[in-house]
Amino acid sequence: MEPGSENAYERAEQFLPQNSESLVRNESIDLNWIGEGDDFWFRLDRANGTEFLRVDPKRNECVPAFNHERLASSIDNEIGCDVEPDALPFDSFEYVDDESAIRFQIDDRQYECDLSTYECEQVAEDPDSESNSSVSPNGRWVVFVEDHDLFVRDTQRQEVIQLTDDGTEHYDYATPLPSPVDMVEDGTEDIEQSVEVNWSPDSRRLVTYRLDQRSANRFTLVQSTPDDRTHPKRYTYPYPLSGEVGLPVAEPVVFDVERRTRTFLDVDPIPLLTIDSGPLFEWFDNSEKLHYLNRPRGFDAVEFLTVDAMTGASTVLVEESFDTLVDPNMSGAHVVQNGEEIVWTSERSGWHHLYLLDVSTGEVRNRITEGKWVVRNVKHIDDDDRYVYFTASGREEGRDPYLRHLYRVDFDGSDLTLLTPERADHEVDFSPSGEYFVDTYSRVDQPPVTVLRGTDSGRVIRTLAEADAEQLRDTGWEPPEPFKATAADGDTDLYGVLWRPSDFDPDEAYPVIEQIYTGPHDFHVPKTFAAYRSQAQAIAELGFVVVMVDGRGTGRRSKAFRDHSYRNLARTSVEDHKSAIRQVAEEHRYMDVSRVGIYGHSAGGYDSAQALLTSPDFYDVAVSSAGNHDHRLDKASWNECWMGYPVEDHYHEQSNVTLADQLEGELLLVHGELDENVHPAATRQLVAALVEANKDFDMLTLPNRHHDLSDSAYFIRSRWDYFVEHLHSVDPPEEYDINMYR
Repeated sequence: MEPGSENAYERAEQFLPQNSESLVRNESIDLNWIGEGDDFWFRLDRANGTEFLRVDPKRNECVPAFNHERLASSIDNEIGCDVEPDALPFDSFEYVDDESAIRFQIDDRQYECDLSTYECEQVAEDPDSESNSSVSPNGRWVVFVEDHDLFVRDTQRQEVIQLTDDGTEHYDYATPLPSPVDMVEDGTEDIEQSVEVNWSPDSRRLVTYRLDQRSANRFTLVQSTPDDRTHPKRYTYPYPLSGEVGLPVAEPVVFDVERRTRTFLDVDPIPLLTIDSGPLFEWFDNSEKLHYLNRPRGFDAVEFLTVDAMTGASTVLVEESFDTLVDPNMSGAHVVQNGEEIVWTSERSGWHHLYLLDVSTGEVRNRITEGKWVVRNVKHIDDDDRYVYFTASGREEGRDPYLRHLYRVDFDGSDLTLLTPERADHEVDFSPSGEYFVDTYSRVDQPPVTVLRGTDSGRVIRTLAEADAEQLRDTGWEPPEPFKATAADGDTDLYGVLWRPSDFDPDEAYPVIEQIYTGPHDFHVPKTFAAYRSQAQAIAELGFVVVMVDGRGTGRRSKAFRDHSYRNLARTSVEDHKSAIRQVAEEHRYMDVSRVGIYGHSAGGYDSAQALLTSPDFYDVAVSSAGNHDHRLDKASWNECWMGYPVEDHYHEQSNVTLADQLEGELLLVHGELDENVHPAATRQLVAALVEANKDFDMLTLPNRHHDLSDSAYFIRSRWDYFVEHLHSVDPPEEYDINMYR
């Protein structure tokens, strides 16, 4: 197929994520545990429709969750439309009234259906379930915010009690920083927000915070083309920047609802480093104490504090610090044994592992896990039998070190047992009792299988679903190819994936395009079958080989591997990427590394522009979208973690703005004008520097778009056009109209 032809665009369109996902059935199942038991329901896609199934793990039974025919008939009678049993007009439901009925939503209306009579009726929403209120565990108290103050309603006496009377604008209670996305959606800065509280288990107290944003610096987004008027609108909101003073700060406070008292906690006010954050104080089971992980600016330490809920007195039990950073994604605490012990996770050995700590002293009792592999997540803790269930990667010899497996280990470190042996990536979900878990496993070249397992040995009790990818394969699609290469240091193993067009011809020469995202908080090369619905596959269909690789400095490997990027987000690991691509091209001669493009979004937008600015000898074309081109102009939480605090010269040196006069090659800069995550000024300041340096480049501003551009057909087509024009040297089809949802 001719690159850049309309036929090629039609084929690429077919492989857009929104279209290709319809070609695979049961890629994942939406698991719903029923109450506090181990029964669950899920929806299964069949060739002739869908079915809701209920599973009883103890009896190993799988039956319809309800009578689909009777329910379809009842809905038909209630709402007056033709409803088929295998195409019910809802995707989810919940059991209510001791499982004697189900509740579901059709359009914007809620219905309940009695499962004994199958009579359905419309019901009103529970007012206490709204996001701007919070109900205590025992259901007696409903807390809400009004005019910046905190109130609680006694549902027994129907009495409203005012807990505070000193809340003011920008210095209010239990209210998070506002979302500019919600502002734009509602058309006002005065939006209704959720109430941020955490109830004690006994429902007597709640912990929250008073948020002082009176001195906070603010950003403004300008909506140039609102729907309801000609004049632009502006939305102003707090946005904490790297290194700046005047951040919003939270003052934690406990309210005793029954005694009508409040106690400010004896901790320093906590600066909020991003608009979607707040202090997460957790209760001990006895409802008398709280615990909290405090991370100072710069993230070079972490403290585990306990706080007396009556007096507010706090005690630091555990403190850990490094010369680089304590990765918030690789450190944490799980309180066990009624608050007597902590399962602590740490990279103190150079690898992320588990440790058992004594709460009274903060001392390590013993290591739970050790070795040159990585604990990923604690999934379940069995206090009675003293077992930790966790996912980990890199332990099994001869396997991709990013593939997750589930393990069980005793608190004392003995009896380490692999529970998911298949060579694949395993996503697990535990039942409330911890006796069972559901495991969905796959690889980029293996469709998912979902099974129910027992935690005693990992034995498979039953297979719940096997993904059906025949329609996808019928298109000619072949799975992307995982590969291993060596980093630029000549020693470190790197792992990646490459995508080829479905009409691939090994005798042809294909330009290479790299998809890049090097954020240190994680790895980014896909490991599951979901790789088939990457944007990379659609781009490959235009006559390219698309490559992605995790170079040194990304996450979920050793601490040393990730620390390669500490204070060095413009790290030389672009050399890792170039080295890997060259090695793969040596094995795959159809890859033409004399024509190389690169694209990325957000931090990947920074990466792609940085690659073109610093390595024009290798990269010819870059499409950079929503790039955080200067880390001083981006959210404090992300950048202070990886670039350090305070802001020093390395921030300036690694700014793409600083490097603008080095531009060679073809650069397309893209940004949504309402980007709430990376402010549009990040791209515009780079533009100003490029103009000052008299450099040629292209720019696209997307009106009314936030940070996510994955569903913007115009952006997707513009990126396709740019690569086709500059790597294939042909004219793309004029104004091709992409159908995002075939």
